[in-house]
Amino acid sequence: MDLSVKSSENIEFMIEQITTKLRMVNVGAIKPDHFGEASYEDLRDLYEMVQRKSHFSPSEMQAIAEELGNLRK
Repeated sequence: MDLSVKSSENIEFMIEQITTKLRMVNVGAIKPDHFGEASYEDLRDLYEMVQRKSHFSPSEMQAIAEELGNLRK
């Protein structure tokens, strides 16, 4: 998958991967259609950071969830 291309499919993929890796319980609150291309680069940065780490503290998970909330349309 080429994440350098801004597309709704890539946004959906990144959101799915982030929520799966973090084992987020309330994934219904974070839907791909809540994110637009304006926040694509920030979302990709967040996705790449999440993919690099293997373990997250509760405070890191909270910060990531807050950042996802900030990136919503």
